[in-house]
Amino acid sequence: MARILVLGAGFAGLWAALGAARKCDEIGARAADTDILVVDRNAYHNIRVRNYEVDLGDAALALKDLLDPVGVRHMVAEAEAIDPAKRQVVVTTGAGAEVLSYDRLVLTTGSELVRPAIPGLAAHGFDVDTYDAAMRLDAHLAALGKQAASDARSTAVIVGAGFTGIEVATEMPAKLAEAGITGDRRIILIDPNPVVGATFGAHGRPVINDALSALGVETRLNVRVSAIDAASITLSSGEVIPAATVVWCGGMQASPLAATLPAARDRLGRLAVDHYMRAEGLAGVFAAGDVATCLIDGAHPTVMSCQFARPMGRFAGHNVVAELFGEPMLPLTIGWYVTVLDLGAWGALYTTGWDREVHTTGAAAKLTKQTINRQRIYPPRDGDRAALLAAAAPTIQAAPPTRS
Repeated sequence: MARILVLGAGFAGLWAALGAARKCDEIGARAADTDILVVDRNAYHNIRVRNYEVDLGDAALALKDLLDPVGVRHMVAEAEAIDPAKRQVVVTTGAGAEVLSYDRLVLTTGSELVRPAIPGLAAHGFDVDTYDAAMRLDAHLAALGKQAASDARSTAVIVGAGFTGIEVATEMPAKLAEAGITGDRRIILIDPNPVVGATFGAHGRPVINDALSALGVETRLNVRVSAIDAASITLSSGEVIPAATVVWCGGMQASPLAATLPAARDRLGRLAVDHYMRAEGLAGVFAAGDVATCLIDGAHPTVMSCQFARPMGRFAGHNVVAELFGEPMLPLTIGWYVTVLDLGAWGALYTTGWDREVHTTGAAAKLTKQTINRQRIYPPRDGDRAALLAAAAPTIQAAPPTRS
């Protein structure tokens, strides 16, 4: 029995597993005994891009509901080390260490938040990098809502004015209101760059600034964080801001598991893959999602986002089975790129192309964002085997339409 081992059950990992099951089903009897095993530290698939939102009610989907119907096994464990020469992975579970052998490996362990050694960050900082972290932030805000009013209680500081930081900051008014924190609330967005949303260019930044202004979000730019404690944050400028809530959104890096492999990586630690999602220089290893990178249109490297992770996963799942059984593989090329940035109650910003030309803004863009976050990126949830396999077909979706 051949084994395909998928490490990670995020956007790339889930779709790689479903894509592999689909291809095995398509091949038929020759592939019927293939063992597809997913290993993840959680028993759920997190719709990670929703972790900044107020309502996280359906942001974690049980893997058993998505994988059991298609015959994919899954286990809760932490992948610790990969030996590509022996084709083995060491994982740890509650019962201890275990060695898993594989015929083909699909590495989809994603990315994680960069956490520098700033005094007090580990003890007092919050983030939305994972579902558990997002729930911890919400629990913290709910507890603050029951405390006596103070400047620190009413102030939330978000560090990092990139994509995630902007979404957290613009959603924060609603999150504070949900927690019962009313009155003179302050939301402050901090970044070492001279502008907010540095990667959005001259087209999108004015839109973002308009939204921040309308929502009353303050900014502190060209500064870094020196220290954090339970009731304040100190900046490199010397300013001390009373704040009981500091949310760290200071950049992403690939899963450290990638760094243990003897292979090429980029500045973010991502493995270089070809258009079939094969890791360069590693026989029998495929990689997809935030832990991998390729020139997706021949010129631009993939971005850490579900926009790329989902199709990369689908094609990795298809191709890992195709290679195993001597079937033709399919190259992945995506000729379009968009961003849809949530801007809270103000609306959203939808840009197109790698230079991020403004497409739509405000309420129309918000409807598109809600369609993406609550429909487009979800797998079928009714447990229907045929629907799950069909959704995993190695195809490229069109760019999200504008909603009105």
